[in-house]
Amino acid sequence: MAVEPLRWHGDRLELLDQRLLPDQAAYVTCRTAAEVAQAIRDMVVRGAPAIGCAAAFGIALDGESEAAFQALAASRPTAVNLFWALDRMRKAKDLKAEAEAIYAEDLAANRAMGKLGAKLVPRNARVMTHCNTGALATAGHGTALGVIRSAKDKKVSVIACETRPYLQGARLTAWECVQEGIPCTLITDSMAGHLMARGEVDVVIVGADRIAANGDVANKIGTYALAVLAKRHRIPFYVAAPVSTFDMGTRKGTDIPIEERAADEVTGYRGTRWAPQGVAVRNPAFDVTPAELVTGIITERGIVRKPNRQRVAALRDAKPARRKA
Repeated sequence: MAVEPLRWHGDRLELLDQRLLPDQAAYVTCRTAAEVAQAIRDMVVRGAPAIGCAAAFGIALDGESEAAFQALAASRPTAVNLFWALDRMRKAKDLKAEAEAIYAEDLAANRAMGKLGAKLVPRNARVMTHCNTGALATAGHGTALGVIRSAKDKKVSVIACETRPYLQGARLTAWECVQEGIPCTLITDSMAGHLMARGEVDVVIVGADRIAANGDVANKIGTYALAVLAKRHRIPFYVAAPVSTFDMGTRKGTDIPIEERAADEVTGYRGTRWAPQGVAVRNPAFDVTPAELVTGIITERGIVRKPNRQRVAALRDAKPARRKA
C-alpha cells in the first residue's frame, strides 16, 4: 500500500504518527497495551476501523490482562469498532492470530466497500468528503475515501473539507489524495454550502464511527451540517462503513456517547494560539446525522438504502457472501 498506517511485527506495533502529517512520516513503536491506548488517546492513530485494529494488537501484546482491556476501552468512547475488537479479543484463544484476522478482515471489507460504492459514483463526479476515511483511518484502502479510490478510473475528483479543529481533511485526506494522484481541492468547512448551492458538488461520501440500530450515524463533527446541506440541495449523501461499525445495542443516535476533547484543540494549533485567554470552549469530536438524511450506507455486505431499523437489522445479521474458489 502507498499508505501503511499500522505495521505489526509480532512483538511490537508501529503506528504512523498522524499528528505529524503531512510534514513528516514517522512511526511510534508500541510494546504494551498501555502504550497503544496512549497512542489512541493522543491521536497518533485515529479512524474507527484503525482504532479497532490497533486495540486488537494492543491486547495481543499484553495477553489477557484485564488492565489492558480497561485501558484500551477508555481510550476513545465513540468509535464502536474499538469495543467490537476488544470483545472479539476476549473470546479469542490465539490472541495474535485473532488480531491479525481483524486486520485482514478490515482490509478486505474496505476493498469490498470500495467496489460496491464505486458503482454509485457518476463518471467525472465531484465528490465532497469530510475528515479522513482513507488508508490512514483503517487497515488500508479506506472507507469513504476507499470508495473514491476504487472509482478513480471514472476520473472523479475530491472536495476535501478541512475538518476543524484537528484538520484531518486538510492534513490527511489531502495528503492521501496527493500521494495517489487523485485530483483534490481543499476547502474550509464553512465553504461547503456555497459550493453545493453553485452546483459544484455531485455526491457526498463520509465515514462513520458508530451507526445506531435505527441507522443514525455518528461521525466527525461537521458531518450533520453537510447532510442537512446535501438534503437541501438534493445531493446524494452516502456513508461508507464496515459492518463492525454498526452498534445494534444502541437504539438511536441520541444514545451514542459523544467524546469531548481538550479546549486547546480549538483555541490554537501546534503551539500557535489565536483565541483569548479565559474564553469558554466546547469541543465535541463527533455529531449525529439522523438516518432520514442518509441516502444509503455502503458496507462490505451490501448497501442499505434509506436506512431504518429493519433494513439495518437485515444487513447486520446477514451472513457474509462466500467467496468463489
